Amino acid sequence: MSTFSSTEEAKECFKNDRFAAANGMHLDEIGEGCASASMTLGPGHLNANGGIMGGVIFTLADLAFAAACNNVHRPTVASQVSISYLAAPKREKLFAHAQCIKDGRTTGVYHVEVTDDTGRQIALFIGHAHKL
Repeated sequence: MSTFSSTEEAKECFKNDRFAAANGMHLDEIGEGCASASMTLGPGHLNANGGIMGGVIFTLADLAFAAACNNVHRPTVASQVSISYLAAPKREKLFAHAQCIKDGRTTGVYHVEVTDDTGRQIALFIGHAHKL
């Protein structure tokens, strides 16, 4: 059973994630144990070498993770996360899709895949969630 009655309700809740919102990230869809978020990349997302800052990719994955796990149980917080960066984005959009792979009594584990608008895998994020 979802804690949000609709994607619109989840979007309303996560628009209060000011850091993600200030960086142009949007919650797109939410379902049973899953969520998707996206963003358009711009000059403000670049690191000193001209590539996309790893923190941008991490934050997009974290937004999808937070929405997915808080749709299973609210409130839920991250207890441990890891990310593997696989490739640099080739275009101007990033997408993150989070999926619950283990829903326990007090914890959960989520897999988040970040891709660009060519379909290329950019990062894999594993998040461990703690249900409060």
